[in-house]
Amino acid sequence: MSTSLSNLAPIPELYVSAESAQKLKVEAGDLPSWDLNPRQICDLELLMNGGFYPLKGFLGEEDYNGVVEDMRLADGTLWPIPITLDVTEDFAEKLELGQDIALRDQEGVILAILSVTDRWVPNKVREAEKVFGADDLAHPAVNYLHHTAGKVYLGGPITGIQPPTHYDFRSRRDTPNELRAYFRKLGWRRIVAFQTRNPLHRAHQELTFRAAKEAQANLLIHPVVGMTKPGDVDHFTRVRCYEAVLDKYPQSTTTMSLLNLAMRMAGPREAVWHGLIRRNHGCTHFIVGRDHAGPGKNSAGEDFYGPYDAQELFRQHQDEIGLEMVDFKHMVYVQERAQYEPADEIEEGVTVLNISGTELRRRLAEGLEIPEWFSFPEVVSELRKTKPPRSQQGFTVFFTGLSGSGKSTIANALMVKLMEMGGRPVTLLDGDVVRKHLSSELGFSKEHRDINIRRIGYVASEITKNGGIAICAPIAPYTATRRAVREMIEQYGAFCEVHVATPLEECERRDRKGLYKLAREGKIKEFTGISDPYEAPETPELCVDTTGVDVDNCAHQVILKLESMGLIAGN
Repeated sequence: MSTSLSNLAPIPELYVSAESAQKLKVEAGDLPSWDLNPRQICDLELLMNGGFYPLKGFLGEEDYNGVVEDMRLADGTLWPIPITLDVTEDFAEKLELGQDIALRDQEGVILAILSVTDRWVPNKVREAEKVFGADDLAHPAVNYLHHTAGKVYLGGPITGIQPPTHYDFRSRRDTPNELRAYFRKLGWRRIVAFQTRNPLHRAHQELTFRAAKEAQANLLIHPVVGMTKPGDVDHFTRVRCYEAVLDKYPQSTTTMSLLNLAMRMAGPREAVWHGLIRRNHGCTHFIVGRDHAGPGKNSAGEDFYGPYDAQELFRQHQDEIGLEMVDFKHMVYVQERAQYEPADEIEEGVTVLNISGTELRRRLAEGLEIPEWFSFPEVVSELRKTKPPRSQQGFTVFFTGLSGSGKSTIANALMVKLMEMGGRPVTLLDGDVVRKHLSSELGFSKEHRDINIRRIGYVASEITKNGGIAICAPIAPYTATRRAVREMIEQYGAFCEVHVATPLEECERRDRKGLYKLAREGKIKEFTGISDPYEAPETPELCVDTTGVDVDNCAHQVILKLESMGLIAGN
């Protein structure tokens, strides 16, 4: 790589001057507008500030096809991840090509203008297979593609008016040009970036020290605070952890900046993408980890990507990316020497200590000791604030099953048992109660039933977040909706899905409300189990059948399950 200071020269941005921005803001008031979701806001910010240079806007169809098929824009430039603006069919239908639209944040503030040059319906199955390696809903980005993203993509150049506002950690956020200016000012020429979406422990510190020393470079700790993977530690907690660790680094050679990136967890392609983004931020070296940006297990229970796939793809394209890769060494603690060393350089016969991410989560969940050789006391205390032991966290028990299966009865019994134990407030969100207070205006069409379940999920997630117990007992016949609810809740606490698998014949025999009779006579349309399907959960936490079993016994099975999940302390 040339040693010219090209990595520190200013990089083109897509913003107009302050004067033009004032004028455009007024003019844009009359344009059709699209309200961006959080992921689109992350993408737009990095388009405007040069983080996604050389992109000039959201990809048009030709560029998109090139990126999906062989990681290249139409002009041949390396770019591995499609940056697209997905919208609803209704919105897309109203647009003409060549038209300008205003892009707004969630408060309605205009951030940019998009000149629409392309509009198309993508082949999402193809996108999933090529970009993420498989059309598998266990991958969070594939699930997003099919269940959250709009059906139509719009492409075209962006005119940036103003960046999105961040009210948190403002002094820690830098645009590519701000970082380049900072490196120029300090006289840094070689900068190695460390990408992370997890709190830093001692092994990471040792690894980043070594990487910087090996590359004879300064260190930029560059954590992602946009969207990471469902279940990750929230960025507020992580940044407090990073700040606690920064003191352990030499100040003259280390800095930290937050990157507002919406990760896709695309493994090898994501590593190349992260490299291009870091090059745009003025870095010269980049640490690529084992299974870099991997989302975990696929539907078959195997890792989506091989442990070194990301390093291999990065190495193939290293010159074009314009950054040197620094290998991520797997660091382990050698007890005899009381220090961290690369796992592959350790002789036989020494005692190696290691705590995996899973083991760390278990220790936090159960309130067990986390040794000082593994992490810094400051980091552990931040993590404990956000993640108290499981038996003190909020959680949701979500019953699903046919009408008349006994969901409400068990849910009521469970509520009473949990209240008897005390310690946390318990809320029952039963179908009929919810219909009365939350969803009185909804009918029973598939769409309305879906909205109803999502509302229940939202309320349950708020209860869980605030340390309470939510018990839900809707029919919830559709897998996709139940998954969305699970994801909403698992950000804040545990989710226990209980399938009340009482057979249809038994439910119909009971027919307490006389609904099955009306459904058989055709007087109730779209009735679950009769004229509308019930998609049974494939992997619920618990399955109970109330045929010939008393309610108390079923509720007790749920209690035992909650105990085994560590959510209620055994006596």
